[in-house]
Amino acid sequence: MNQTISELFSRKSVRVYENRPIESEKKRIILEAAIQAPTAGNMTLYSIIDVTDEDLKKRLSVTCDNQPFIADAPLVLIFCADYSRWYECFCSVKEFNAVEDEVRKPGAGDLLLSYTDAVIAAQNAVVAAESLGIGSCYIGDILENYEIHKELLNLPKYVIPSAMLVFGYPTKQQKERVKPERFKLEDIIFENSYNKNRPNKQAEMLSEVTEKSGEELTNYIKAFCKRKWNSDFSQEMSRSAQEMIKNWLE
Repeated sequence: MNQTISELFSRKSVRVYENRPIESEKKRIILEAAIQAPTAGNMTLYSIIDVTDEDLKKRLSVTCDNQPFIADAPLVLIFCADYSRWYECFCSVKEFNAVEDEVRKPGAGDLLLSYTDAVIAAQNAVVAAESLGIGSCYIGDILENYEIHKELLNLPKYVIPSAMLVFGYPTKQQKERVKPERFKLEDIIFENSYNKNRPNKQAEMLSEVTEKSGEELTNYIKAFCKRKWNSDFSQEMSRSAQEMIKNWLE
């Protein structure tokens, strides 16, 4: 197993960091690695916000579901789906040969494409950081509170937060913490088409988790549903995402 593959297997979310900054040259490498990621049509349909203001970090640690470790992270990056730059560029051309050449507004497909671009770039940053001994953690809660984040980050139309990452050197405890097991490859991979003929497949997959922990499967599923699926933050995330989409498409 080569070094890259080994790091992909060992990488886990890191939420506690040593009290030391990330060197400027390493930060630059992480950012340069991010923009080397695949991108639709080589358009780079994203922008990256480097959060250096400590007060802004603290605010984000509250708006992103009250997670204090965000404020303690030496490096905080927000990857935004961004069609604003290209749309403005297209619209700056005043003359077109025909009506059908006129610039259309970004649509749902453009949103998904730019969102995907942003997340791919974010994962490049994660892999680069891991290779430098720097831990990272995705903050999905950046999808919550769209109205607040839009104002806080000064996001124009056709720019939405897609992924937020925090980075830092992991503490000894974090390095030694066991990575949560992933599901088996056979449970995730389908050949040629999706197989929907296995009822309760997810419960079957979870049963292996509960067998090791000794927890009753039904109780585990009910608790997980309450903690994640039916949680206030999950419902707020869906409301916020709907608002993002509405604002993009209107």
